[in-house]
Amino acid sequence: MSSVVDAIVAGARSESEVWSRALREASDWEPVFSPLAPDDLALGMETVYEAYLVHYGRPRLFEPPDGDEAVLLGDYLYAHGLVRVAEAGGVDAVRVFAELISRCAALRADGRAGDGEAWVDAARALGGSPGDAVVARALARHSARVAS
Repeated sequence: MSSVVDAIVAGARSESEVWSRALREASDWEPVFSPLAPDDLALGMETVYEAYLVHYGRPRLFEPPDGDEAVLLGDYLYAHGLVRVAEAGGVDAVRVFAELISRCAALRADGRAGDGEAWVDAARALGGSPGDAVVARALARHSARVAS
């Protein structure tokens, strides 16, 4: 999984000094939902998930200095994650992620739970077939990252 971290970090560093400065000194990395999906989508999934955490939780790789930068950084990560998803899985995979992002945003806007299950559903729609223990571990990790 270190190649996923390395790719996300290298992309941020090469893209912008602002994103480079927002990197945490010590990574708090743990894969969350990529173990549920096909391996070729791991980088895209974790990049999109890091974007989600920048917007709604505790990111693993970044620590933006303020809310404005967090919004921009999250949007940057969403865009790069979707590019990576498109490269690995094509238009159908991008559609799954677009629905996921939309579903999670609607849940957040309405103050409802269920975003973790949305990620699990997306991983399955992408062709993942995780066992119950892997799903439970992912949901526990996710809950810890988005808890207030």
